[in-house]
Amino acid sequence: MSVESSGTRSDTPAAVGTEIRLAPLRIRRDREIFAADGGWFQARWHFSFDQYYDPENMGIGTLRVFNHDTLMPGAVWPMHPHRDIEGITYVVAGTFEHADSAGNGGVLYPGAVQRVTLGSGLMHSERNHSKTEPMQFIQMWILPSRRGLAPSIEQWQFTAEDRHDRLLQILRPEGTEGSGVTVHQDASMYVSQLDPGVAVEHEFRAGRGGYFYLIFGAIDLNGERLTTGDAAKGLGRGLLRVSAQERSHLLLIDTPL
Repeated sequence: MSVESSGTRSDTPAAVGTEIRLAPLRIRRDREIFAADGGWFQARWHFSFDQYYDPENMGIGTLRVFNHDTLMPGAVWPMHPHRDIEGITYVVAGTFEHADSAGNGGVLYPGAVQRVTLGSGLMHSERNHSKTEPMQFIQMWILPSRRGLAPSIEQWQFTAEDRHDRLLQILRPEGTEGSGVTVHQDASMYVSQLDPGVAVEHEFRAGRGGYFYLIFGAIDLNGERLTTGDAAKGLGRGLLRVSAQERSHLLLIDTPL
């Protein structure tokens, strides 16, 4: 079974002559991703963050931070300030609780996406709402198209069925129509949960690339085998072909380079 991602393919796909141009990739294996363990949290930081610094991994395009974090039952990441970033959270497992200095709060469940515009400045915190089960979330920072934006929040709860055997858009540029939350940047984000044998495709247009992360499973990405925790930088124009070898959950960001 082959499924194309809605709204991501152009009328004329990237090609050289009659051959489809595959996007150039830089594969990052799970063992290469920085790991942190604070007791009450465990983290995989894909780009330089906090005490982790790698000049070769400062982000890609407008994507500056990509963290896959696990909070132990009842754990709280205390209130902390940020400015001029779009904080994007995707809930992988468990129950995620948000609070901020503007009085916003609430609980999100697996499949949810949240965008917090930290703009001119906002304090916020993340909490595992459960007292008995760990919680996993992916937190990303996207650099906005302009500085000093008024702080705001938007969130959308998706289900596993919404992303089943398709690329589901969960983040879209401001001013565009579609599913998911908006972001103050020309960036998009997709998730998918594929059964074995299912394939999806996405095209990076000219001047664009992105980041691919396999949350769990085993897939072939442009002919390269990836397993749980592996990632890939998309370095330019071309097609991404994803074929699931086993049940797989993935996330993809498309950004200007």
